[in-house]
Amino acid sequence: MIKLKKDDMRPPAAQKGGPAMAGTKKLYYKDAYLREFCAKVLSCTPCADGMFNVVLDETAFYPEGGGQPADHGALGAARVIDVQLMGEAVVHRTTAPLRVGETVQGNIDWARRFDHMQQHTGEHITSGIIKSRFGFDNLGFHMGRESVVLECSGQLDAARLAELELAVNEAICRNGEVRAWFPRPDELAGLTYRSKKEIEGDVRIVDAAGADVCACCGTHVARAGEVQLAKFTGVTRHKGHTVIEALFGARALADYFKKHEALMQLSAFYSAPPLQVPQRAQAERAAWEQSSLAAARVQQALFEAEAKLCPPCTPAVRFCEGLSPDGARRYACALAEACPAALVFGGSEGAYACALASRTADMRPLGAALAGALNGKGGGKPALWQGRATCTRAAAESGAERIFAEAGL
Repeated sequence: MIKLKKDDMRPPAAQKGGPAMAGTKKLYYKDAYLREFCAKVLSCTPCADGMFNVVLDETAFYPEGGGQPADHGALGAARVIDVQLMGEAVVHRTTAPLRVGETVQGNIDWARRFDHMQQHTGEHITSGIIKSRFGFDNLGFHMGRESVVLECSGQLDAARLAELELAVNEAICRNGEVRAWFPRPDELAGLTYRSKKEIEGDVRIVDAAGADVCACCGTHVARAGEVQLAKFTGVTRHKGHTVIEALFGARALADYFKKHEALMQLSAFYSAPPLQVPQRAQAERAAWEQSSLAAARVQQALFEAEAKLCPPCTPAVRFCEGLSPDGARRYACALAEACPAALVFGGSEGAYACALASRTADMRPLGAALAGALNGKGGGKPALWQGRATCTRAAAESGAERIFAEAGL
């Protein structure tokens, strides 16, 4: 089960904690597309790890919050590697100090910011449609480096997930306006919007192209079409809830390109049209399974034929390069039908797959002794012990001889 961070729907300015600092004007609320700006440095505090906490009089850098990661970028020559909110102040974590009182130019890492805008808007559209179409609440979401993970309060089966994914993409294609604003108290009182908790102070509302109306503090695209594409890549169902892993925009396109390239490689490998690869792979697997069964029958016949040639009073030790653990088991059991005990080493030198079998003696003590002598491990029942040994062939031969001799076999 994926553990989600709860989506705090309060505007970052309403979040609590941290020392009292001068307030920062939040330019990202006015214009989420602002990439460059100039601002005055109000404070610069060195940190124990060599970084610096910088507060500006205004900023376009979005601080981590509401399920959305912080912006990165630069302030002058200093890199901004994290942004957090402390009271009313937006604190920029930088790699170099800035002089208090100077005016510095800020540059947002636009690729990162726009990716977050696509993911956040896509999540709104998805959560809103889940609520309107299926009646399930959003319980939380997390925007990770690879994907967006959101949890809803009900079960969505495969058919409903397919319906939801199509509906989300249709909403994106309609390219409706995405609006974010702080409504007046009387306007807010008349709005129906999603929120997980009672919110004190100013409430920022996002209308995601009519698909969702939600209290939210994040950055979003201006129109739904900028989300481009939605693709669900994973689902987990747990305790009546559904957790969806989703990609939007450039992430979804990159996922498509990677999977298309993989499919074309498989198409060439199987000499089959791309859409026939699954059927060809299933046919190849069925043929392989039939061949494996036939080979196992021949192999078993050889094991049993060799067993008839074994001296009846002497333990049998065999080495068979490349033999699987299951093959080693069947070989040892066949030999044990004709002799007091049998030890088979399959696999390869240095990574042996071992099987000890007997119809009359308890193989567990011998297996434990073998594992101790040959740097191995394993377990089993009285009639059969199986394990692995990390040793040379010479060590395996001497170890086998010793354990059988000590057991009186």
